[in-house]
Amino acid sequence: MKLNTSIRKKFRVSNKVKKAAPNDRFRLSISRSSKNISAQIIDDKKNLTLLSASSVEKDIKSGSKVNKSELSKIVAEKLAKKAQEKKITKIFFDRGTYKYHGRIKIFAETLRKNGMEF
Repeated sequence: MKLNTSIRKKFRVSNKVKKAAPNDRFRLSISRSSKNISAQIIDDKKNLTLLSASSVEKDIKSGSKVNKSELSKIVAEKLAKKAQEKKITKIFFDRGTYKYHGRIKIFAETLRKNGMEF
């Protein structure tokens, strides 16, 4: 079965991250759509999702109307706060098929400002 370009790109990025990941770091996988953004911190050794944050959650959606860039900042701050509660500071950033540009870049920079290392 031949895989299309986007699926090959996603596997290529994720596999590089998984191979390079030492035991003390988890993988942060990010996904976005035309309106929303979500992210989760994954432990690949145990195949377990540790934390997740999304712009679809009730407490984020119930706020006032914000643009998509601001939504990325809000979700990143929420994820960083959850990670600090679980004492997770070092991660690998798995951007998937998305370029490090726009909302993905804003998300990553906000995580760095809130104490995450990658």
